[in-house]
Amino acid sequence: MTEPGRRTPPAGSLRPGRRAERLWPVLTLLPSLAAVGLFVYGFIGWTVAVSLSNWNSLLANLSFAGLRNYARLLGDFRFQSDVRNMVVFTLLFILACTAVGLALALLVDQRIRAERLFENVFLFPMAIAFIVTGVAWRWLLDPSTGVNLLLQRLGVRHPPLWYVDTRVVPALHLGQIQVGLPLALIALVVAAVWQMSSFSMALYLAGLRAIPDELKEAAQVDGAGPWATFWRVTFPQLRAITVANVVILAHVSLKIFDLVYAMTGPGAMFVTDMLSMNMFTTTFQANQFAQGAAIAVVMLLLVALFMVPYLVSSLRGESAG
Repeated sequence: MTEPGRRTPPAGSLRPGRRAERLWPVLTLLPSLAAVGLFVYGFIGWTVAVSLSNWNSLLANLSFAGLRNYARLLGDFRFQSDVRNMVVFTLLFILACTAVGLALALLVDQRIRAERLFENVFLFPMAIAFIVTGVAWRWLLDPSTGVNLLLQRLGVRHPPLWYVDTRVVPALHLGQIQVGLPLALIALVVAAVWQMSSFSMALYLAGLRAIPDELKEAAQVDGAGPWATFWRVTFPQLRAITVANVVILAHVSLKIFDLVYAMTGPGAMFVTDMLSMNMFTTTFQANQFAQGAAIAVVMLLLVALFMVPYLVSSLRGESAG
């Protein structure tokens, strides 16, 4: 009952204190939303606008050029080489990181002695910047020093040329380029896997530790061996982690720059070039800003091909749960 003389607030109205409580989270997020809107989506919009302009010199020229810059990219030898290199590098990088990371996680999960020591040793490369990794592996895989000196002492007469090898296997011609595996990319894959496989290990190790022991014990009671237990019980429980691992590694691979810049550069005949290197040199060295912006938009679309489906499926899973 209401006290005599007090007016009952209309239905749906909020008291000032409760209204302030609801507005406070919105006001708290506004600066972050404004910063993200300006420095992320605003700059993405600006990049798209520049890619559709004629600004290919030091003098700004924002007159509309349509898709001319993108059409020029499609016929460019370097751009075609970059797409080939990124596809090959991404596939090898993801497969190798996933396999090595899962293997390391399975080994560490065996409750071995000095487990923490092994975890720290395996995780150490992830703490190093890609630029440092590139410098170190550039020396290790130098054809005249590093690993090749050891191989020569072991009796190998013709050690690999690593990142200076310009051959493409099997060298199928498509457009202006040879489609296949550029052998020089193997050196980049080795360096990148050395650093990022520990990330995959950390993900898989967390997933393995989250699997109830009862499931494995039940499979063993039913007569399943270690191999059958892994494929029928353990690995299905790691599918979500595998998807997240692939998406994150693809994101790292598609925009990789510092490792390539420090270790190989574009390479002869662009055998180790990447879209990020192409965008950097085109924009900041050749001063072709519209052309460089077009490359940046292509990179954004490639990343979106992996990220958008993953985000949509994650949102659907949360709404269904």
